[in-house]
Amino acid sequence: MTSRNGHEPRPSGTTAILAGLLGLVLAGLLGYLPLKFFVDYGFAGMDGKVRGVLGVYSAAALVLLAGALTTFFRAVAGGVLLLVGGPLAVAAVICEPVLLYPGYFGDFFAAMFRFAPDDAFVRVGAVVGGPLVFVLAVLPWTFRYLRHRPAGSW
Repeated sequence: MTSRNGHEPRPSGTTAILAGLLGLVLAGLLGYLPLKFFVDYGFAGMDGKVRGVLGVYSAAALVLLAGALTTFFRAVAGGVLLLVGGPLAVAAVICEPVLLYPGYFGDFFAAMFRFAPDDAFVRVGAVVGGPLVFVLAVLPWTFRYLRHRPAGSW
């Protein structure tokens, strides 16, 4: 839709900014867990499966961080990275009981939502925040804001 002077109105960036902020918070949460484990136990003292799970957490944190920062610079790639990072955050939490606690899938999530284990807030934050980031990033208003270039700009 164009206005009387022939210019498109500037789209609202609410959903893009919310997705970026939530992605930034979620990146901090997801980055906390691997950092804590690496400081406490060192890299050499860990099993390969534990390293794999922490690698998925780290990858999700890095993708969300890159997506959030590039979204703030109004790049479409930031929205795409947030689209990938949201499900990756949930996948990191799902990988943990599958790889580390086979057969205790239900017990893991029951304890997690009771906040029984240490750092359960990271896992709950990933399970709740990941889909929220995905939904905010997939909304059409987000990409409309990220793709919009005012007239006369590069």
